[in-house]
Amino acid sequence: MAAKKKSAAKKKVVAKKKVAASKKAVAKKKVTAKKKVVAKKKVAAKKKVAKKTAARKKTPAAPVAGSQSLLSHFGVEPYREKRGEEYMNAKQEEHFRTILNAWKKELMEEVDRTVHHMQDEAANFPDPNDRATQESEFSLELRTRDRERKLIKKINSTIDRLDAHDYGWCDSCGIEIGIRRLEARPTADLCIDCKTLEEIKEKQMA
Repeated sequence: MAAKKKSAAKKKVVAKKKVAASKKAVAKKKVTAKKKVVAKKKVAAKKKVAKKTAARKKTPAAPVAGSQSLLSHFGVEPYREKRGEEYMNAKQEEHFRTILNAWKKELMEEVDRTVHHMQDEAANFPDPNDRATQESEFSLELRTRDRERKLIKKINSTIDRLDAHDYGWCDSCGIEIGIRRLEARPTADLCIDCKTLEEIKEKQMA
């Protein structure tokens, strides 16, 4: 009888160990499955961030004034002066008004596009690194658009000067700024000599 009792007790212990081992195995599988799900979510979130970054990089930046880049961007031919033609006549003013309005329109569209893009793409990423990446990208875009808003104000001021027939003359010395310089930088209000002197003074003061 004693031998039978010992044998039964051993069988119970063995059975308990088997149950405990199976429970541990099931628990490990669950933990592994959860880790895989979390890892997949992180990868998916990172892919979304990468796609958004690529989309922003594909968005064409507003053109920077310089040489003929601005004219070619808007499909405007360089102005051809005729011999003896009066400086900043009605035809020349219309030429620069076309350039300034096209530039202003593109900048405003870019600002609006950025606002809508940020509203559509804003998301609360679970990963702190993904959130930091998104915030950094948004901050960079906002700084760029802020510069463009200031440029739009400058363009509006220049168009007002055109309407007042005061465009194309140096604010410092009063001479002609020149057609080619204005085509390269339509918002210029100083001739090349006065602008150079201003930059030299700024460097000395720095």
